[in-house]
Amino acid sequence: QVQLVESGGGLVQPGGSLRLSCAASGTIFGIGAMGWYRRAPGKQRELVATISGGGRTSYADSVKGRFTISRDNAKNSVYLQMNNLEPEDTAVYYCHAEISRIIRYSDYWGQGTQVTVSS
Repeated sequence: QVQLVESGGGLVQPGGSLRLSCAASGTIFGIGAMGWYRRAPGKQRELVATISGGGRTSYADSVKGRFTISRDNAKNSVYLQMNNLEPEDTAVYYCHAEISRIIRYSDYWGQGTQVTVSS
């Protein structure tokens, strides 16, 4: 099965930066949209940022101007550069991708990586 593996999470002080990475592996015919979601304790999962196959990006208002999503199609990877982090950004961050293995595109999710912003 296709696998998405995230990395780059950790503990950072307010105002600091982290760069999350997510790489897809396995039998992949094509990758469409990719994105990052997060789930904070006691809250529903929310969209953080998405990037289409053509490079069009979209961001949640809460992270606009601080986070940047990008992708490298040659590496089947998506990245999230997070700057000026705030305690409210603390959450488990999940990578998402639309991936076609043979015919249909299906939704795939990474295992999640913890981001903790605290002094």
